[in-house]
Amino acid sequence: MPSEHDLQQIEQANASGKVPAVFVHGLWLLPSSWERWAEVFAEAGFAPVLPGWPDDPETVGEANEHPETFAGKTVGQVADHLAGLVGGLTRKPVIVGHSFGGLLAQILAGRGLACATVAVDPAPFQGVLPLPISTLRSAAPVLGNPANFRRAVPLTYEQFRYSFANAVSEEEAHELYDTFAVPAPGAPLFQAAVANFNPWSEVKVDHDNPDRGPLLIISGEKDHVVPWAVSNASYKKQADNPGTTEIVEIKGRGHALTIDSGWREVCDTALTFVQRFVQG
Repeated sequence: MPSEHDLQQIEQANASGKVPAVFVHGLWLLPSSWERWAEVFAEAGFAPVLPGWPDDPETVGEANEHPETFAGKTVGQVADHLAGLVGGLTRKPVIVGHSFGGLLAQILAGRGLACATVAVDPAPFQGVLPLPISTLRSAAPVLGNPANFRRAVPLTYEQFRYSFANAVSEEEAHELYDTFAVPAPGAPLFQAAVANFNPWSEVKVDHDNPDRGPLLIISGEKDHVVPWAVSNASYKKQADNPGTTEIVEIKGRGHALTIDSGWREVCDTALTFVQRFVQG
């Protein structure tokens, strides 16, 4: 069931009459990770909506106290949950997602639910083949134990430093970890790991749908979780779509590029792309 907060956001976006901008978070983060982006898009005339995954706690503190609330969430379950929320909007939204949120944004766009989409360091979907060593190392805290499929898994600081915060200072890495990091369901990583061997996988994107709309993929040059090889392979799959498909690499940035001190450059890149096709 959608949270009361999410339903209120949908109602407010509809009442505004503006084009909604829906921001989808990935693993180990909460909707609050998008708050600064939401302010920028609101100033540009959009109606921001920051939906949670099912049962997302309201705060980082609450999330870390009750990690069990994340357990068992699958890609298909989250995608359907978000599609239901987006379906409550009276205007087709812009959808922006990061990491697994970037995958979910593409799933929603493939269902014809977006007027423009930005996927930042998106998790791979079925048919995306590269599997770099850094990606495997980033996923090891979850994939190393099959029981984690049904569990919620937190990252230690050292794991977060490698996966998210490798391109920032030690001081900033600690700040990001304390401010944003929460446990995450293990299931989506297992689903992504076997997507190319499972014909019934939920980690599937309809990248040929002519109603997908324009799509931008943003890749962080130093990302360990989703390196350029993975983002570019996603781009090549999406480029067959009749809609505009573009990719850009942000130099010197890691997986934390949406939340670290350089977030505004990434946000402005996304907004500039969106405004070519949609006016808030």
